[in-house]
Amino acid sequence: MPQTQPARGPDALDLPPLFTPVRLRERGDAFAHACAIAGEAGAGTLVHVGRYDLVEFAVVLEPEEPLVSARRAFFAGMAAVADAIAAHCPPEKSVEFLWPDTIHYDGALIGGGRLGWPEGTPEDAVPDWLVFGCQLIAARMALTESGLMPLSTSLEEEGFGEPRVLIESFARHLMVHVDAWANRGFRKVADVYLARLKREKAGERRGIDGNGDLLVHRHGVTGAERRALLPALAAPAWYDETRRGPRL
Repeated sequence: MPQTQPARGPDALDLPPLFTPVRLRERGDAFAHACAIAGEAGAGTLVHVGRYDLVEFAVVLEPEEPLVSARRAFFAGMAAVADAIAAHCPPEKSVEFLWPDTIHYDGALIGGGRLGWPEGTPEDAVPDWLVFGCQLIAARMALTESGLMPLSTSLEEEGFGEPRVLIESFARHLMVHVDAWANRGFRKVADVYLARLKREKAGERRGIDGNGDLLVHRHGVTGAERRALLPALAAPAWYDETRRGPRL
């Protein structure tokens, strides 16, 4: 188990009362650690890692519905990350999703989201926990010359301030989306996510099914094209296993 550090001092997070921060040392894995302690730590536990090159965090959730539909919490997490980024960037810069888990900033990859749950949980059973995790490129340390890595960008290059501010903002936006889901239905979360989902063709209409699949309706085409969420979550498109972070 990675060693943790007390969430105090200049790097301490200013989180809403429902959240409990857990800070890992630089070699820690926020997503794996959150999944490992989720059953004992409980909802609102927010694990983050003190790394210079990445903003890395994961939050424990406790759903109240079967796994097959509870996975839609992933979209609340993604929406909260995008809202946090948008709140701290110039209005002319775009924050977009590539289905379902990749985050682009001004047309370049900047990070992505993940979702975990207890292994072996039946689709029709309420999972004991879910973990939403995110990584954002804080600095591209391998970059030696401008233009060498045009497909990605970093918070440092884009002029963002202290990375921890984004985590704090994420927590607050997540509470807004969870509250909207509970009081006004999942459609309120889906609309926020879909508004940032990159369009492939003009005029297409998108929706999110009860199991989290993307439904795409196109003019002149009968029925909807379905894009499954579950296989995509199993292999995050933005994640590089070798470097344990977003693809550069």
